[in-house]
Amino acid sequence: MEKVVLAYSGGLDTSVICRWLQEERQAEVVTFTADIGQGEELEPARAKAQAMGVKEIHIEDLQETFVKDYVFPMFRANTVYEGAYLLGTSIARPLIAKRLVEIAKESGATSIAHGATGKGNDQVRFELGALALAPEIKVIAPHREWDLNTRTAMMDYCEKHQIPVEFTRGAESPYSMDANLLHISYEGGELEDPGAEPSESMWRRTASILDASEEPEYIEIDFRSGDPEELNGTPLSPAAMLANLNEIGGRNGIGRLDMVENRFVGMKSRGCYETPGGTILLAAHRAMESITLDREVTHLRDEIMPKYAKIIYNGYWWSPERLALQAFIDETQKPVSGRVRLKLHKGNVAAVGRWSELTSLYDAATVTFDEDEGAYDQADATGFIKLNALRLRTAARNGRSNETGSVAWP
Repeated sequence: MEKVVLAYSGGLDTSVICRWLQEERQAEVVTFTADIGQGEELEPARAKAQAMGVKEIHIEDLQETFVKDYVFPMFRANTVYEGAYLLGTSIARPLIAKRLVEIAKESGATSIAHGATGKGNDQVRFELGALALAPEIKVIAPHREWDLNTRTAMMDYCEKHQIPVEFTRGAESPYSMDANLLHISYEGGELEDPGAEPSESMWRRTASILDASEEPEYIEIDFRSGDPEELNGTPLSPAAMLANLNEIGGRNGIGRLDMVENRFVGMKSRGCYETPGGTILLAAHRAMESITLDREVTHLRDEIMPKYAKIIYNGYWWSPERLALQAFIDETQKPVSGRVRLKLHKGNVAAVGRWSELTSLYDAATVTFDEDEGAYDQADATGFIKLNALRLRTAARNGRSNETGSVAWP
């Protein structure tokens, strides 16, 4: 009998998949349910799996691992995909893939299964991650094999095969949602029209800016080597840090995003995201770097960031190129330590103060508009400008440019 480890949420899709593997593949199913901060009670998943005859059930709290080993390393690079998306779904998949193959090895299974559809990015992320870590593992993706392509078909399958789900035959939920400690994503329903404004009732983690406090809220975050360690003077674990920032950002209406992104599989997709804590962390981290990171190191890191973001978005977390870039990114973060003060108000995050006693590169004596007592000789700028203008002057003398800035070839 084939033994399969299934990424199991206890919801409709994965419950149907569990029975389908048992019936159609004659497989022994092992379930794995990860708590990465989605905010749902996971013990019901155990009862559902038991009701379907699953003997080996894994439910694990991975929140600290998720933030410490995946979210924080990504945020050291100020990572955003296509200028906006903070990769909340993307960064969770390599952790789940890793535990799937680890459990498969521990339990003697030869296959893993997931509930991602054949149209999305998650199928790629799960499978690339699993195959990078366990090249001989077999992957089963039922959505690419069966004809249960509607909610009605799945409900009929549940009734026929006595699958314990609480869903009724009422109206289908308007959104496909994914939640973890970093974000909540929304797709489908009215969002499939890129011109339709999302309903205010859709958002779950953030207050409307109309309802947020009229008074700004100030917070301080302490960093050590690029990672946040204290919030308002209180040391916090990685998961507790992100959870607290989610609450603070949420009540101030921070972290909403509505975008059309380019999926790895080739289509454009409209999605909405709530990432309150991550939005605050991004602003705070950039502010901390502004006084502690060398100019050219900053610019080089910013140049590779879009590539790094694309690697994560496309599912190559365990690739040699991501690991190589991560080593560079982590090296850049060694001096990024100190404190940042932030002002939060009606959806906005502004850094209003930054300090670093040990690693600051900011020299007030040099940049002052007052007498600098010899810290900077302004006369030195004359030669600096002449040398940098040399190629421009040479081109102009040879007729290669004119006053409009366009090239004038002889």
